Amino acid sequence: MHGFANPKRFLSLARWLTPTMLASGLVLAAVALAWGLWFVPPDRLMGETVRILFLHVPAAWLGMGGWAAIAVASAAFLVWRHPLAALAARAAAVPGMVFTAVCVATGSIWGRPTWGTWWVWDGRLTSMLVLLFLYFGYLALAQAVAREGGSSRIPAIFGLVGAINIPIINRSVVWWNSLHQPPSITVGKSAIDSQFLAPLLVAVLGFSLVFGGVVLARMRALLGDIQADARLRRKAGEAA
Repeated sequence: MHGFANPKRFLSLARWLTPTMLASGLVLAAVALAWGLWFVPPDRLMGETVRILFLHVPAAWLGMGGWAAIAVASAAFLVWRHPLAALAARAAAVPGMVFTAVCVATGSIWGRPTWGTWWVWDGRLTSMLVLLFLYFGYLALAQAVAREGGSSRIPAIFGLVGAINIPIINRSVVWWNSLHQPPSITVGKSAIDSQFLAPLLVAVLGFSLVFGGVVLARMRALLGDIQADARLRRKAGEAA
């Protein structure tokens, strides 16, 4: 971990890893979505609406995974002062926010024919909406710190505190009476039929690779902005 905190070493790795992850992820995600839309049979209870599963579930997992990445990167920045850790947290925030928004939107669309309503204030839906607002807050805070030159510890602390919401989302259907179904996949077992589980796992892998590729691309862009700004400041100092 300390070795890849070196910006030059990180860029040499990310230069080829970014397109590889993006390309393979897009192919796998497209295959999984096509598989789920056209080759998986309708569900016995939910009928054709079950096909939204192959977008909704990966989006939910990556929405939570995005904030977990922010929390880990924030902890690395606060404890070890890794120069790229704060950038990694900022880079994970945008795709994490997008996947969380997709999760909330597709869940609402799925809930209308399944529950008869677009929205209910139960534990899972409410905690997922809170996660989306946390992303908005983190991005606003990180951008303000970058723009005004404040301490990077502030968004890092916010990233760690916001991680409290992740286990709440995960356990909400167990702790509270909820319209949302209980966990279908737990450690060592699954309640999902193999016809649905196989394309779902492919979709999760594909979208995860896309997520990782976007994070690396954003880290490269953020690092490039910092390096360009440093060069401009150095030239300005030499001219003065």
